Amino acid sequence: MRAVLVIPAIDILGGRCVRLYQGDFDQSTTYSDDPAAMTLDFERSGANRVHVVDLDAARSTGDNRAVIESLIAGTSLTIQVAGGIRSSEQIDAWLAAGATAVVMGTAAVREPELLAECAHKHAGQVLAALDMRDGKPAVAGWLETEESVNIADLIARWDALPLAGLILTATDRDGTMTGPDLESLARIRAMSRLPIQYSGGISSMDDIRAVREADATAVILGRSLYEGAIHLDDALSL
Repeated sequence: MRAVLVIPAIDILGGRCVRLYQGDFDQSTTYSDDPAAMTLDFERSGANRVHVVDLDAARSTGDNRAVIESLIAGTSLTIQVAGGIRSSEQIDAWLAAGATAVVMGTAAVREPELLAECAHKHAGQVLAALDMRDGKPAVAGWLETEESVNIADLIARWDALPLAGLILTATDRDGTMTGPDLESLARIRAMSRLPIQYSGGISSMDDIRAVREADATAVILGRSLYEGAIHLDDALSL
């Protein structure tokens, strides 16, 4: 069995490191006032990559750009940045700031031509995010759902592009530690040739193993790390 890449997540809201429950901004828990220090903790534990999300930018209520730029400058880790990235210029700016990869979610779903343009311009540095709610893509900071989108057609379009991969998040599991949505993972895995990073509901080492066995390339961990259900050095040893 090949290894699975374990990626700690840092979600930033108002400059602080938080976790939301099922993406609900009214149900947030703050874990640190210093996201850069959190990144260094992950680096010392042996992580290779961190998934950084600007929650304010995702719902278009501001941004945490200065905080994230400081975080990138202060670490040697590979950083993938997500949240509110909806233009080619934003991607250019994040890569110039030192991010290794950028994640497009809303734009990847709603603006296929823009995603294609960005993917070809920055081959291997753009990830498409599929945030699933009730079988449909959740967009705009998970505040809306694209009811008319056919997932199979969407994945087929993404598969034709030189993307770095696909991030699948089970939004109803996110922040709940109730276990991964292996059914959705298997469904998307059968549709796509792209490397898949899975996020949502992970609460134990067995959950990580199950995601690995479902042929995910990576697993993104949030609350389970912050609350001690999983120790990062143990997860990295899988």
